[in-house]
Amino acid sequence: MRRKRPLPIDHTHAPSLTSWVASANTPGCDFPIQNLPLGIFSIADGTPRGGVAIGDQVLDIGLAMAHGLLRGAAAEAASGPSLRPLMALGRAASAELRHNVSALLAAGAHPHPELLHPQSAIRMHLPGEVRNFSDFMASYDHCARLGAARDPKNPLPPAFHHLPVAYHSRASSVRPSGTDVRRPWGQYVKDGEIVYAPTGTMDFELELGIWIAGENEQGEPTPISLADQRLFGFCLLNDWSVRDIQRYEMPPLGPFLGKSLHTSVSPWVITAEALAPFATALPPRQAGAPPCPPHLTSGRPDGLSIQMQAALQTPAMADPHVITSAPFQNMYWTPAQMVAHHTSNGCNLLPGDLLGSGTVSGPAEGGEACIAELLLRGPIQLPNGESRRYLEDGDTIIFTGQAHAPGATPIGFGECRGTILPAHKA
Repeated sequence: MRRKRPLPIDHTHAPSLTSWVASANTPGCDFPIQNLPLGIFSIADGTPRGGVAIGDQVLDIGLAMAHGLLRGAAAEAASGPSLRPLMALGRAASAELRHNVSALLAAGAHPHPELLHPQSAIRMHLPGEVRNFSDFMASYDHCARLGAARDPKNPLPPAFHHLPVAYHSRASSVRPSGTDVRRPWGQYVKDGEIVYAPTGTMDFELELGIWIAGENEQGEPTPISLADQRLFGFCLLNDWSVRDIQRYEMPPLGPFLGKSLHTSVSPWVITAEALAPFATALPPRQAGAPPCPPHLTSGRPDGLSIQMQAALQTPAMADPHVITSAPFQNMYWTPAQMVAHHTSNGCNLLPGDLLGSGTVSGPAEGGEACIAELLLRGPIQLPNGESRRYLEDGDTIIFTGQAHAPGATPIGFGECRGTILPAHKA
């Protein structure tokens, strides 16, 4: 049976909707009933399974099915050790599951606390095996800021206004939030000589991750008119970057070891359905820039109103300190445009493929979404008197994000964190 295209906003987004899970009704909660993100978790028995975050709890989809409270192909696909089967079914399936879970958890429905696990007692996993990972560079402010420091007359890549620039990154080194990051060795220039040594320039990049739904046949592009239906959901993504290695290896093929060491993602997938109320138009193009190419023009408000933060906590700090707050709605290219461009040559995107948005930098001071940009204003000064040029061993970076829009209940992404471990001994 052919599934209908899901409606963008419905009763599951209503601000008046509450849940019998009391913690989901707390103001400022990342996971109110309007969110219902999907993830893969395990409890003491160690078996990964599908769940839905609600307040400070997790709904066990498999348990709900065993009790006869959820049924159907979508619930079955989401109940196992990977969300890729659900991603393969497409957006209509995730919308169907959202409706059924919302009805199960809504205030007024019969409470079933036996279906819940405290988030404090679970371990989160990747949403599924990442077969392919492509990383974009879609922020004008990020590119212009760093580009001007390198070449004030030509700060942007030549193609920047014409297409969302990207490269193929490393799928095998994507890890869930909380996995430590080992400082790598590499070749770079130090004091005029090429050395092979541990890097001294560990950096983060605050990005939005995009999980792909469905599949296009190889040789068959996904047109911009349908590209939004390939967006299964979103997460926070840290594209850990090693600037000294990256600078030396970049010409002529682009980044390699400076990027492939580790990518952290937040484990809860905020579905495209949950983010429907936060759709927004992109900001106007830069003065003198060419118009968007027709094959990348949708006529829809395909941007997303999400405020993203990066906080730094050193070993000497009791609490993390926010060093970046950047608006995703300022991005120059949208996730739908990324999908349309990625497939425009017939490249087949698979269910569960991962895209990175690129560094989500904003135009204002404080919106620089990586240390390389922050350093253009000088070392990072921390409230305990410490300062940083780049990340040191023991430092922890924590990403958070919240979607906001007038008349909508704000929803969050949870967190994406990673701590720097010392380099291996020679």
